[in-house]
Amino acid sequence: MEAALRWLADHTPASAEMLRLMDATPVPCGQSVITARRSELFGWAGYGYCPSHSRWYWGSKLLLIVTCDGTVTGFCLANPKLAGEREAARTMLERQPANRPAPGTAIITDKGLSGEDTEAFFASPGLGPALIRPARKDEKTPRYFPNWLRQRVEAIIWTLKNQPGLERHGGRVPAGLWARVVQRLLALSAAIWHNWQIGAPVKRSLIAYDH
Repeated sequence: MEAALRWLADHTPASAEMLRLMDATPVPCGQSVITARRSELFGWAGYGYCPSHSRWYWGSKLLLIVTCDGTVTGFCLANPKLAGEREAARTMLERQPANRPAPGTAIITDKGLSGEDTEAFFASPGLGPALIRPARKDEKTPRYFPNWLRQRVEAIIWTLKNQPGLERHGGRVPAGLWARVVQRLLALSAAIWHNWQIGAPVKRSLIAYDH
């Protein structure tokens, strides 16, 4: 499934654009304390906080790199208790070259990837993408930031959660969690690829496949 996902990403027209959107979203894996203590996902899952919904959850954090039409070109799962968004992003790009955008690609992200070390990493010659993020409240230098693109990546994540059911994955062991997450990313990318082939006006629309 991962190989098919990579193939689709390479053969979807939007992947040729030098622009990527990056964001993280929770993947809850349990609701009770007993589940957290006894689950075989121990190490993969942990307690994390979702600021978008002002809630705590027990599970993994999915970090995504997508095109503007929603095609997934990079992804990883991280334990939110052990790795923050900056550490997860760095690990994802360092350990899996297939996740790396082409040199010179602009990456739109949020304040979670702020920091001198993070920006230095993204500007390194071996990686090369330009990191575009909003300014923090404690930064005096203003930053231009396209808020409409942030809304776009939020809409892509909402599509993953609403129709493929990302949060209803049902994974109970590490291999099962990984497979079920990749399965949903593959379903979204396959629909986008097919919409490009048939000339559908909205590439991320899953209405035709949701029956």
